[in-house]
Amino acid sequence: MCQGIQRCKTVKKIRRFTLYVKCFKPLGARKAAKVTPVRVNRNMTLMTLDAFHDVLPPMRRLIGIDPGSKTVGIALSDVMRMVASPAEGIKRSKFVDFATRLETFIKAQEVCGIVVGLPLNMDGSVGPSAQSARQFGENLTERLKVPVTLWDERLSTAAVERTLIEADLSRKRRAEVIDKLAATYILQGALDYFAAKN
Repeated sequence: MCQGIQRCKTVKKIRRFTLYVKCFKPLGARKAAKVTPVRVNRNMTLMTLDAFHDVLPPMRRLIGIDPGSKTVGIALSDVMRMVASPAEGIKRSKFVDFATRLETFIKAQEVCGIVVGLPLNMDGSVGPSAQSARQFGENLTERLKVPVTLWDERLSTAAVERTLIEADLSRKRRAEVIDKLAATYILQGALDYFAAKN
């Protein structure tokens, strides 16, 4: 009897969370554009979405990055910049090692810009995770000399996790792919925003 009540409460919590995620999933492009910060560096800057879009050359790819705490997920667009696909997950290590590996990837894939996920709090405020992601983006601009912008990625990991659970993937398999799929979710959001601008 007690287990039945507990299970019922758990199901209600999951339904409530699913409804919560569904309500916030379609974050409007305008909202995402408003919260993208601009920060000046010595050599290059983190750009707003609109400024970033304006400097992109045609027929070149973009990279989406989800800077997770243990793994950095990377997604890659097609040359028409319409579809994002998961590329790889790189274990978090020294930034110099990561940047060197990313630089090689950028040259091989002819990438012209980077979209970094910005995990803002639900009220739009900047927490420790968002500060870390912003610093990560600033470090990329200084090191790689490639245009970098930030994309509001609230609930992207939660949405991807929910999809993977629905697909009945094991916890181990979810851990292997979640960061690069979150990067794909981030990059696709930015691509859809740019397509709407065109």
